[in-house]
Amino acid sequence: MNNHVHFTKYLDYVLAARYDQMENNYKFPMDEFVKSGLTWVVSKTTIEYKRSLVMGDVALVETGIHSYSGSNCIVDFVIYNKKTNKIVAKGDFFYTLISTTTGRPVKLTDDIISRYSV
Repeated sequence: MNNHVHFTKYLDYVLAARYDQMENNYKFPMDEFVKSGLTWVVSKTTIEYKRSLVMGDVALVETGIHSYSGSNCIVDFVIYNKKTNKIVAKGDFFYTLISTTTGRPVKLTDDIISRYSV
């Protein structure tokens, strides 16, 4: 309607990039968490829109873990327009690791932290 990509799609781009990074870079995909009775939920997100993507643009996404604390992990991200290499958005996701059985937060183990500390 406004000749640009809807703001919610930017979140989809980051989540897709994050799942890809979990599997291909950390060798600890989301499926492994689910099989262990765990899952990550987004507790908070911030995003700063710098410029628009329009239909036909290709987004490149960089994500990285900023910090860990208890059952939480903060993941920073930057989204670029592939054609211009300019930042279109940046922000962070505040994730909480929870038990799929109880729905309660689960403290990050040393194994999880070491596997994600690439």
